[in-house]
Amino acid sequence: MKKLLHIYILLISCTAFSQVQNGTFTISPSNFGVNDNITVTVSGVDPTVWNPGQPNNIYLWTWYFNQCGGLGGPIVSNGDWDNSADYLQMTNNGNGTYSYTLTPSVFFGDTNISQIGVLVKAKDGTGDKKTPDYLAYVGEGITINISNPPGDVVLNSGDNLTIQATMSKKGSTNVGNFVVFLNEVSVASGGGFPNYSTTLTNLTTSATIRVQGTPSGSTESGSCSFEVIIAPTVVVENIPAGLEEGINYNQLDATKATLVLDAPFKEFVYVAGSFNNYNPGNSYLMKKDPSTGKFWIELTGLTSGQIETYQYWVYDTNPISGSPSLVKTADPYSTLVLSPFDDPFIPSSTYPNLPTYPAGQEREVTVLQTGQTPYNWQVTNFTKPKKEDLVVYQVLLRDFDQDQNYQDLIDKIDYFKNLNVTAIQLLPNMEFEGNLSWGYNTAFHMALDKYYGTETKFKEFIDLCHQNGIAVILDIVLNHAFGRNPMNRMWMNDPDGDGWGDPNSENPYFNQVATHSYSVGSDFNHQQTRTKNYVKRVLKHWIEDFNIDGFRWDLTKGFTQNCPPNVAGGQEPCTNSYQQDRVDVLKEYADYAWSLDETQYVIFEHLGGDTEEQQWANYRMGDAIPKGIMMWGKMTDQYNQLTMGFASNTDISRMGHLAHGFAGKRVMGYPESHDEERLMYKNVTFGNSSGSYNVKDLNTALSRMSALGAVSLTIPGPKMIWHFADLGMENSIFTCNDGTVNNPDCKLDTKPQPQWVSNWLGNANRNQIYNDWSRLIKLKTTEAVFEGNYSIATGSSNLTPKIYIWDDALASTDLKNVVILSNFGLASQNITPNFPYTGTWYDLMDASGSTLINVTNTASPINIPAGGFRIYGNKTATLNTKYFESLMTVTFYPNPVNNTFSINKDISGLQIFDLMGKLVKEFIGNFNKGEMFDISQLPQSLYVAKIKNNLGAKSTVKLVKL
Repeated sequence: MKKLLHIYILLISCTAFSQVQNGTFTISPSNFGVNDNITVTVSGVDPTVWNPGQPNNIYLWTWYFNQCGGLGGPIVSNGDWDNSADYLQMTNNGNGTYSYTLTPSVFFGDTNISQIGVLVKAKDGTGDKKTPDYLAYVGEGITINISNPPGDVVLNSGDNLTIQATMSKKGSTNVGNFVVFLNEVSVASGGGFPNYSTTLTNLTTSATIRVQGTPSGSTESGSCSFEVIIAPTVVVENIPAGLEEGINYNQLDATKATLVLDAPFKEFVYVAGSFNNYNPGNSYLMKKDPSTGKFWIELTGLTSGQIETYQYWVYDTNPISGSPSLVKTADPYSTLVLSPFDDPFIPSSTYPNLPTYPAGQEREVTVLQTGQTPYNWQVTNFTKPKKEDLVVYQVLLRDFDQDQNYQDLIDKIDYFKNLNVTAIQLLPNMEFEGNLSWGYNTAFHMALDKYYGTETKFKEFIDLCHQNGIAVILDIVLNHAFGRNPMNRMWMNDPDGDGWGDPNSENPYFNQVATHSYSVGSDFNHQQTRTKNYVKRVLKHWIEDFNIDGFRWDLTKGFTQNCPPNVAGGQEPCTNSYQQDRVDVLKEYADYAWSLDETQYVIFEHLGGDTEEQQWANYRMGDAIPKGIMMWGKMTDQYNQLTMGFASNTDISRMGHLAHGFAGKRVMGYPESHDEERLMYKNVTFGNSSGSYNVKDLNTALSRMSALGAVSLTIPGPKMIWHFADLGMENSIFTCNDGTVNNPDCKLDTKPQPQWVSNWLGNANRNQIYNDWSRLIKLKTTEAVFEGNYSIATGSSNLTPKIYIWDDALASTDLKNVVILSNFGLASQNITPNFPYTGTWYDLMDASGSTLINVTNTASPINIPAGGFRIYGNKTATLNTKYFESLMTVTFYPNPVNNTFSINKDISGLQIFDLMGKLVKEFIGNFNKGEMFDISQLPQSLYVAKIKNNLGAKSTVKLVKL
């Protein structure tokens, strides 16, 4: 069983026992029935221990057990563990007591309750701010335990069924009387001493069987039900050509759709949905293809544009021990699922008109909608930035801004543009378990998680990025999946019948035991053909339907089958050694992505040995369009030693491809990522200090971050920034919801976002980092020399790393040599530059191009202050002259204008303001000269048009609308 007693969202904080308070519970009346009004009171709890100054921060958290002895639910009334539902706030009675009043049957929506559980907690619950669990019986606490069958059962017509049951009363086994009902008709009865057994013969009709028990001397009864399904005759018929697993919409007839499910070892499948009121008859029994064994059905009579929902009810007449006969599941290939666990907490502002989850059902359901209007892409031929020019901005959307949705990213597109990043990489945004997650607990790989917004809004974000020359990369988790995943649940061990479990021995997708040492969730077997086909469908979906430019593959070390726990030499050494099966299957996936789009970015988070990584980095580099898989290059420790000012472990040579032995520039190096501690946090917490220079001082630490960019971003090859490193974000990765730091309890907690509310861009020290990195990135992506050769003068105890970049193929009149000097020490130092030759060298950070030095001796030292850097070029940057290119010669024609006008230069944005300064029209994207702009909807008036070119230069032109 995967589900914990009172935790309905994965990846919550671990336990911090110092914040658990004992508390004393009472329930009044002490003996109560399911329909009685009760008051839960707790004393001996001090909420201010959880959150200082908040005496009313105390919330009830509840659950119940039904009369079958199982956990009732799904419970969605509690809210999320780190965000309790507001209405569950307890009443402060004074004198250190708190209370809450409820009626069990109304509160839980069920009358079949034998026991309730309660605890009280802080609203955010982080660090386990709670009391222990408290359990109370409802009425006589009668439970009926059916040991045979262990759950719903599938029989052939005419079969007999033996039923075995016991009853208990407030936890102790009792004798008493049993009655068995078949569709509420009594068919057997007798006493239990303490066990009861009876056999029903010649069952020919599917039915609900209810076992009711009354303990001796009791006035109450308990009951437990299960389903008997009589196996139908499945029609064997060839599947129509060209169909894929999942939903196949009929392009010619919006009243039809065909569903396809691959379910080996299963005997029959019904489709239950809104179109049959989740009561499927034989007309919704799926057919079976004789050659592939796949189940399929054509749905007819659908209404174009109408939202429908459905599940597969998958049956096994002879399940292996501990596995269910019936699994109700959403489609594995769902592109939109509804969840009873998560959807009630999704804001309507983020997902307007979210379809309603069908009442009376359980688990996720798939949304089906024929006749959908395709998204109108504005950019259909996006040219991706070269791999060598990639500067990727990694974003966890949950922690980017307070609304936690795609609109936040859309609204701040200028933030990315002005920083000059060339790609945005989102942490996993596929449907994951819970709402407030990093996303690595993926359940449905082809469905967007609705907590971040709609499919249309996500496409709008991608389209806007492409309009601004920014690629979009998705973090994809295909090493594992979690318990809600349909391919896990259809073949799971579930001996307690709660609907959750690990893969069983028949599972055609997952290993029962992970074959590598870094497992979370259920481990995919990537040697299985079905798994490979699923992975390729997932890639195709995001590439073709969403125009995604590439994928960062999470935990690629897990793609081997060679390292089970009992492997010779140990699982950990095996996982980290060369594995040919892993090399081959990941090449196969890369080949497939490139077959769909030759310029796809393929990025592996492997963090392993160079021998294996070389196989991928050098793969197909000789193609007409060079390929090569980019490898994540973690350099956090070394760069943090520099920024903290400690002269040990400072060798940064592996930030580039040469130290790895790669044929091409395929190391996506980074000083920070989502998985590592923030450099700035360690700077201000553990930084070095000497006399008046103290790295722990916030502003001092911030002043060193520009130099970090200079010795990381400039190294040829793709690079990555973890969001808000460019503003000197100093919040620890272990920051809790309440702002405290708790390692490791709060690593996955939602992080504060002071960068917006405190206007960090308006802070001179933080803005300096942003502007310096912006300039460095622009140099890297604009100047050809940064795609050339390089060397890094570094070492394990060197606080003054130097980088030399050159391209001898460039003309002497070009910027062909760059020298980068840095000083991460605690005092000013004279740095020997070792320029490649004498002459005039220009400070490339000076956009005017006016700062230069005349080098007569290449070894003459240059003084650099503590935490500073210099970047010199043999010529001024091409960027310098273009950056200040005047746009005052821009003309509109005609002007005055009736409805449309054109412009005589290439531009990257146009805004039109009325005379009061209000923005009335905006054209976003890159536009070529001669392009036509329509302002027919604007009233006659005088306007001011503001224009910007792709290098950031701006100008203003008056515009008359007739």
